[in-house]
Order: sequence, then structure tokens, then C-alpha cells
Amino acid sequence: MPSQPNRLLIPSFPSSTPRPLPLGGRATPKALRPREWAGLSNDEILSRFVPGEASPHTVLEVLLKLHNMEHTARAKSVSFKTRYERANFLRHFFRELESRGGFKKAPDPRNLGQRHIQAAVDLWRKDGLKPSTIQTYLSFLRGLASWLSKPGFIRRPAYYGLELAEYQRSGINEREKSWSAQGVDVDGLIDKVAAFDPYVGGMLRLIRAFGLRKREAIMFRPNECVVNFADTGLPLAEKQGEEYVWIRQGAKGGRPRFVPMNTPRRRQAVASAQRIAFWDSHAHTGDPDRDLKQNMVRFGYVLRKFGITSKGLGITAHGLRHEALIEEYIAITGQEPPLRGGGEGLTREQEDAARLAVSRLAGHNRGRASAAYLGALMHKKKGGTRGGADGGAAGGDAAA
Repeated sequence: MPSQPNRLLIPSFPSSTPRPLPLGGRATPKALRPREWAGLSNDEILSRFVPGEASPHTVLEVLLKLHNMEHTARAKSVSFKTRYERANFLRHFFRELESRGGFKKAPDPRNLGQRHIQAAVDLWRKDGLKPSTIQTYLSFLRGLASWLSKPGFIRRPAYYGLELAEYQRSGINEREKSWSAQGVDVDGLIDKVAAFDPYVGGMLRLIRAFGLRKREAIMFRPNECVVNFADTGLPLAEKQGEEYVWIRQGAKGGRPRFVPMNTPRRRQAVASAQRIAFWDSHAHTGDPDRDLKQNMVRFGYVLRKFGITSKGLGITAHGLRHEALIEEYIAITGQEPPLRGGGEGLTREQEDAARLAVSRLAGHNRGRASAAYLGALMHKKKGGTRGGADGGAAGGDAAA
């Protein structure tokens, strides 16, 4: 019996039956405000900080306090990771305008002009930033513009002189990242890890079976996440088994999903996790004597010890996720994915259905996200180009 309680600080539920989510997903966020802002509108709060008198950096902090937890386009909150990265970028953005952008003083965010954006883009090009990074930075700036009621202020990348290759990310995998592609005995290596650290070994088995992300595997609650099909709320036409796993803790963007326990590998992975977390009905698969951050650090340490790194065996935990998703495609189609030279004999409808299933297993809603794991679409969409299952390339989070 562990010496300390489960400390991942995940809310407990009285039963394994999933709670229905509100139709709009997570609730519309409401930032916590200082007492002196009580009863004031956003505009009234900002009016207290007069342009030219208040420090631009102070005004930025006010805007972050008011809006940083908001999604740019939807009425929901964003993850703590996004809040942290967006706030850090915006602070750095205004400092850079003053230190490297050629301006004597950083502008008040409310007076931001196209010349400031252009100066920043010029710095990004000079620094050789990746297309994915530039896309993210422009997205953060669009968010800032929306907070200031300036939709459309941030123009298309070409307006700032960016070439297509400098800002467009394809999201299409051109090099297979699965463990088996690197000549690794997948199950043998996982067994060795499990013998050294059963917690990390159990996490790898879950990633191998369900295509989980690292955080999802660490926060997985094997004793309360197994539900009957009737409790999933899925259409009867989509039934693939009697029991499903409800993946919700650690899910990216707060998007839960149900995965059928319809293979021996999946049932064995859950059984293994249940043996690890035998001591409590709400226990997670991480070491109960460590919190979430410590379990993630331990996970990385154990993988490095066994050479599971890009510089070691040429594999990563994310590559094991690729392994699971490629196997799902093969199970559905009976063929190797395009990344391995397969998929030629499928109709467009068959390929689209398989890619959508793979994307959903990975926790994405769009079929085109599968390009990050399977390679480019074999069939061209009329009027489009080869890419993901709904035409075009995978989005920025496709490989996550």
C-alpha cells in the first residue's frame, strides 16, 4: 500500500459512469479580477491606464489579466500551457520592439501599428524561426488584437513579406517515427522498462495500446475509466465493443474520447494498469508518491536510461503513439499506410473513413490530422491537393 495518497489533484467522481459534458464544451471563462475592478467593464478598467502615461508593459499585464484565459475564437478557456506561452510571447514581443526592433520605446498595446508587426516579422525572419513558430506567434497577436476589438488587424503572412515556405507548415509526416520502423523490439523493450519501473512500463503499454499522449498515460485512471457502451452516449451504429475506455484526464484541449477495448492488447494494457493502481478506485497510473510534474520527470528519466530518445535508439514515447495509430489504420484497411508505401487499393471513401478513425483515436476531430502519422492522402480532393483526409495539410496540433 502506498505511503502517500494520490496527489495528481484530479477531481474524483462517485461512479465510473461518464458525466455528460455541456454542449458548448468547457464553460465560458471568467477571469478573477482584483477587488478594485469589481463592477467595471473591460473598457472602464483600461481607461484607468491612459496611453502615454501608463507603462505599455503595465497595460499589457492588465490585458493578460482580463483576457489571457480566453480562447481566441470560441467561448471556452484555453489550457494553462497556452496561457503561459501566450503571456511569455507577448511580454517578449514588446520588449523586443524596444531592444531590437528599432523603436525608442515599446508602444502601448492599444496603439500597436502595422510597422510594429512588420518589425517583429523581420526579426523572426532574421532569427530563422520555424514556420510553426511563426504561425503560433501570429495567432497570439491575433488574440491580442481581438482583445482590443480589432478583428482583422493582423494581416495574412504574405502582407508582411513572408514566403509560403516561411510560414506554412504541412503537418504531413514524411519520415516514419514508429519504434518498429527503427528496428526496435517494441514489446521486449517495454517489458524491460516495466521490470525496472512498473509505473512507467504501464504507461508505455497504454500508449502502445491506445495511442495516448504522455500526459494522458500518466493521468490514466484504470479503475474508473472503463465504461459500458451504453454509458458512452455513442450511436449504436458506432459500437465496436461492449466496454470502452473513457480518456479524459490529461486530454489535450479538454476533449475527452471513448476508445473500445476491442483487442487483446488494449484489454491487457488496462489490466496491467489496474494491477499497478490496485490500491484505490480513483488511483492513476503514476507513482502515488509523486505529483504530476514529478511523474513526468520520472517518465523522461526512465526513457533516457533505456535509450528511448532521438539521439539514443532514435525513438521517443511519441513514436510509440505513432506505432499504435499506424496499427489502427492497418487493422481497419488491411493495408500499410501511405507512409509505408501502402493505401493504393483503397477508394477515397475507404481512406477517409480510416483516417477519421485514426484521428479520433489520437484525440483529434479532423481526419486530416492523420497525415502527421500516416503520410499524405493518396486521393486528391477535387479542386485540392494531396494532404489530409479533408483536404490540405494537418493543422498545428496534428502531431501532438
